[in-house]
Amino acid sequence: MADLVEKSVDLKASFDRVWKALTDPEEFGTWFRVKFDGPFVVGETTTGQMTYPGSEHYRWISKTVTMDRDTGIFAFTGVHAADPANPTEDDPSTLVEFRLEKTPEGCRLPVRESGFKALPPDRRDEALRDNEQGWEIQTGNVKAYVES
Repeated sequence: MADLVEKSVDLKASFDRVWKALTDPEEFGTWFRVKFDGPFVVGETTTGQMTYPGSEHYRWISKTVTMDRDTGIFAFTGVHAADPANPTEDDPSTLVEFRLEKTPEGCRLPVRESGFKALPPDRRDEALRDNEQGWEIQTGNVKAYVES
């Protein structure tokens, strides 16, 4: 079984513009469609409410692992709860990593989500399949957001 999802998108936007879209919770929430309760702080939990159509009853729980502008890395663990409306910090999680790279045209944004093998066996395949499709959508969303 695969343990990760990898996507990459080329963006016609400056490093600073994309970095802000990734690490500012209001901007991240706009393109990802989640309303956060607070900021991203390394080592701390961030909660919120999904606003993506059809997922409005899902809660967001993540823990910021890395937020290093110099290297362009923003990473967090995201909870995969059996009941997405009532997740807890004790539920299993995966690691989401954004590794922003400058290009002559703007930036490349590789996205990697790993750790699906840590999820309960009855939820692994569905989570992997859903997130493979989800990151395809979300990389398109961030591209439209920063290029507009």
